[in-house]
Amino acid sequence: MTDTTTLYDINTPVFSVAPMLDWTDRHCRSYHRILSRRTLLYTEMITTGALIHGDRARHLNFNAGEHPVACQLGGSDPDALADAARMVEDWGYDEVNLNVGCPSDRVQNGRFGACLMLEPQLVGECIAAMKNAVSIPVTTKCRIGVDEQDPEEALDALVSAVLKAGTDAIWVHARKAWLQGLSPKENRDVPPLDYELVYRLKQRHPKVFIGINGGVATLSETQEHLRHVNGVMMGRAAYHSPMQLAGVDRLIFGDPKDDIDAREAVEAFIPYIESELAEGTKLSQITRHMLGTYQGVPGARHFRRIMTTEAVKPGAGIEVVHQALAAVHGSVSGGFGADEPEAAGAPTL
Repeated sequence: MTDTTTLYDINTPVFSVAPMLDWTDRHCRSYHRILSRRTLLYTEMITTGALIHGDRARHLNFNAGEHPVACQLGGSDPDALADAARMVEDWGYDEVNLNVGCPSDRVQNGRFGACLMLEPQLVGECIAAMKNAVSIPVTTKCRIGVDEQDPEEALDALVSAVLKAGTDAIWVHARKAWLQGLSPKENRDVPPLDYELVYRLKQRHPKVFIGINGGVATLSETQEHLRHVNGVMMGRAAYHSPMQLAGVDRLIFGDPKDDIDAREAVEAFIPYIESELAEGTKLSQITRHMLGTYQGVPGARHFRRIMTTEAVKPGAGIEVVHQALAAVHGSVSGGFGADEPEAAGAPTL
């Protein structure tokens, strides 16, 4: 476990990969960890019901090398969230985060996610219950409002409630969520971003860790945000162009080391893939998270084609990865720059 006493020191920046449903599973996180030692990684959102009544190990298992790693919970019952937070801490996570931002219909029907922006007092009660249950950091991830709410008022109300409850950090997705009229996909792009609102929030709370999320596409944008807030959370851009993460330790944290290149990253991940294959994991469950490795590089299409068409075949093994590497390295050697554009995809929670 990471030393969590310094995880949210406002004098040290935090860069994280956002929790994304169906994407940031343990295989994805293990690959991202090869690319960056310092990036904070998140699980997909896990509901309290899934932990209390479901297959706990399937949801919570992670690899020791993933630290620092946080678990995001979805729920609105303080007692259930306290129980789930204890499980998260017992499993060895470095942080537990409450989702107050996901806009999907399923989440709304369960009375959690973005709809909780309408109930700041309840969110405060949830954070307080989680804080009383664990010693690891308890953090909040929210939107700037929903539907017809005034963003400044909605965000202030939510922040006031969770600060009173003792939250250790606040991550703000700088868009509204429209619970009526927009799909979850549209909620990732249609509501306009309002970074300045989050900057003003930080100015009003200089001693509180405030992190920003939403539409962050490059590490140069990350550096600009860090002039105003304490942390930056990158979502789809980190997933679709994962080699950006190779520059995080040097550019964001000043670590004096050369960035790992694409070939080195894939080769370093091979022992993990082999160990998972030996445990019965299907190759495609792992390699689907690697498809963007050569994004923007000649030969990327060959790499993706082999990894997508061959990895799904029955009995596919590590030879597929070697074949994909051989295909691309006829035309390229090494990685690429950090300023690749963000692609569309899975929801950032």
